Amino acid sequence: MKTVLTTAALVAAAQIWGAATAFAGPWEDGMAAYNRGDFVPAMQLVRPLAQAGNAKAQALLGVMYRRGEGVARSTVMAFMWLSLAARRGDPKAKAQLKTVGRALTSDEMSQARQMMQACESSNYGNCGY
Repeated sequence: MKTVLTTAALVAAAQIWGAATAFAGPWEDGMAAYNRGDFVPAMQLVRPLAQAGNAKAQALLGVMYRRGEGVARSTVMAFMWLSLAARRGDPKAKAQLKTVGRALTSDEMSQARQMMQACESSNYGNCGY
């Protein structure tokens, strides 16, 4: 009898745990990969969300480009993605944008703004990946 109850409890726990993990989506999976330091898979999961206009995903791409996590380090790309996120109201992106902006030359700033305009006007298809 004890074995049957223990087995039933384990099966129920496995079903509950499995159901909880089944609801994770691309954002949660991307953040989990990012937090583990698996930056390439994180980028692959987060980039489509950023392209769909998700401000948090855009801000994370900005951070990843700024730090060179899963991509070649690029302050210009960081500024572009952080600017897009800031326009969509992400407060963390707005704060980081000031820091990144100070690191850019005027030519780099111009390049970042042109890239941002091309990215937006192409519906995120031409974002300098």
